Amino acid sequence: MSRRTTVVVGIVLAVSVAFVALLATRSPAVGGTSDAAVGQLAPPLVGTTLEGEQFDIDDLRGEWVVVNFFATWCPPCVTEHPELVRFAEANRGRAEVVSVAFDDTAENVAAFFRDNGGSWPVLTGDTGDASLDYGVVKLPESYVIDPQGTVVAKLDGGVTAAELQAVVDGVGR
Repeated sequence: MSRRTTVVVGIVLAVSVAFVALLATRSPAVGGTSDAAVGQLAPPLVGTTLEGEQFDIDDLRGEWVVVNFFATWCPPCVTEHPELVRFAEANRGRAEVVSVAFDDTAENVAAFFRDNGGSWPVLTGDTGDASLDYGVVKLPESYVIDPQGTVVAKLDGGVTAAELQAVVDGVGR
């Protein structure tokens, strides 16, 4: 092996070791985590619903809110949707579900809700800031917000009505 090759291999090895050491010693919170919103006041969430109405999450203070980030092309999102419908129906007047469509068209989202039910506010269009503000990493993700406006739980990978109900009942006591 030539001297030049030995130097290059040594540099690559040193950089690799430094990188592994950095990853091994950093806090899991470095670089952000989707749990960052939990325990904090809910980030702003404003936009236009499928029906063309203005939405502001602050208008829902005083009741529980489930903010669900989803897409019609996401299989776990499709699987969890009946659970959100079941939860919304069981908690009418106590909790509101709000869906935020991610990287999807209003037409696809409208057809999805028409075919699968759900009569809650659905935000479409430019929702990228909302997913950044909430720290969404992958779809689906749901954030449960208490009546005072604090995010009390984050559930990812698909939710069930029972899981949502447990959060609302457990935290609300």
